[in-house]
Amino acid sequence: MSKHSDLARDLFKEGYNCSQAIVLAFSDETGLDRDTALKMASPFGLGMAKLREVCGAVSGMFMVVGLLNGFTDPKDKGAKSEHYKVIRKLAEKFQEENGSIICKELLGLTGEKTPEGKPIMTKKPPCKDLVVQVSEMLDAYIEERKIQA
Repeated sequence: MSKHSDLARDLFKEGYNCSQAIVLAFSDETGLDRDTALKMASPFGLGMAKLREVCGAVSGMFMVVGLLNGFTDPKDKGAKSEHYKVIRKLAEKFQEENGSIICKELLGLTGEKTPEGKPIMTKKPPCKDLVVQVSEMLDAYIEERKIQA
């Protein structure tokens, strides 16, 4: 494991959500200060504020890539297209390896609830492992960018 994946895993274990763990772990690469990184990523945990939609670790990965290589000129269609291509490629790789980028599917949520109102999951939450995996994907992306530069 890399320093980023170790840090992201440790941050997640401390209680930061999956998205916060990713964005903060890569703040050395993005230049974000701690508070900005944590606040920016805070709504994206548990598939966007517990909506169980796009995985928070995946959302965090997209934010990091945007900070590193996003476009700023709305008229630069080439930069926009290239950026979206990179994001789709990362999403497809994650989906290939995990079957989905959707939180509820990754968690195996059935839509049913226990008598106490807790969601029923059909598998152990993979979140810590996904945070590590996404960190490794980002490290590979960053290394590839350095080689191409």
